[in-house]
Amino acid sequence: MPSASTFLYAFLIGGLLCVLAQLVVDVIKLTPASTMVLFVSLGAIASGIGLYEPLTKFAGAGATVPLPGFGHVLVQGISEGMSKKGFMGLFAGGLEAAAMALTVAIIIGYLTSVLFNPKG
Repeated sequence: MPSASTFLYAFLIGGLLCVLAQLVVDVIKLTPASTMVLFVSLGAIASGIGLYEPLTKFAGAGATVPLPGFGHVLVQGISEGMSKKGFMGLFAGGLEAAAMALTVAIIIGYLTSVLFNPKG
């Protein structure tokens, strides 16, 4: 059973990442799409240089659920894919690692569009 501090760290780190993203949109005036690309890229870079894995161990879902966590998953998948499949793992590893998250996002997006009428 996770301790209360585990939930607190997840909340604080996840909230901090979301606040930083909102500040980028509001202060730097990047579009939400550009901010998404920036945060996924920063997560991938942090993962590649070994900084994101300790954060995921410390904050759990607070670090894996926000956008930088997606970049981390891609880099970890590519790294694992290259160790198993060589050069071809460079292409397949990231997609295999992120396949479930992408599938769920597509299915939920589709169901939402079918079940609800957009206003506007």
